[in-house]
Amino acid sequence: MSDAPPTPSEAFDLLLAGNRRFIAGTPEHPNQDATRRAETAPEQRPFAVLFGCSDSRLAAEIIFDRGLGDLFVVRTAGHVAGSEVLGSIEYAVSILGCPLVVVLGHDSCGAVAATRAALTDGLGTNGFVRDVIERVTPSVLAARAAGLTGNDDIIDEHIRHTVDLLVDRSRLLADKIDAGEAAVAGLSYHLADGSARVVTTRGLGARQA
Repeated sequence: MSDAPPTPSEAFDLLLAGNRRFIAGTPEHPNQDATRRAETAPEQRPFAVLFGCSDSRLAAEIIFDRGLGDLFVVRTAGHVAGSEVLGSIEYAVSILGCPLVVVLGHDSCGAVAATRAALTDGLGTNGFVRDVIERVTPSVLAARAAGLTGNDDIIDEHIRHTVDLLVDRSRLLADKIDAGEAAVAGLSYHLADGSARVVTTRGLGARQA
């Protein structure tokens, strides 16, 4: 591993390059051999935090063609963020030195669909699934207030809301962004073709996949 960590922009470019390989069906499967296993055993220095939905089709290292020690992965249904998520992300940024945090949403998100059904039809849920729906509700309501009705538009709004929530609630992350030491990007993954589209960024300037 290189001693110098990548910049936020360099880390983002590494992710997008891996996703392009995945889309094209030409993955390199980097850092997945015995040498890398031994190399990362004493310590980890991932170049990005991947905070994504728990959906079984969003396997981060596959989507972005990465390997052992590359990504610090945190996943919850609907990428809803509580204190445990914020603490995990802050640990990766402050202790492990990750320069990039990515929020990864996707089309056909069950958590967003369940939230829309609960708000539209009053369909309730039992147990802790209700907590997931409550955390997605502000995003769906914001999308409605903006006149957004399409599934992809509402999911994009939820991704933007999650990015804003991370930066607004984590003073550590906000300070790192202000200092140019970290950035946050929101991506939307398309299940059919494997592409990760840029929805929003904080600290990267205007970027697109």
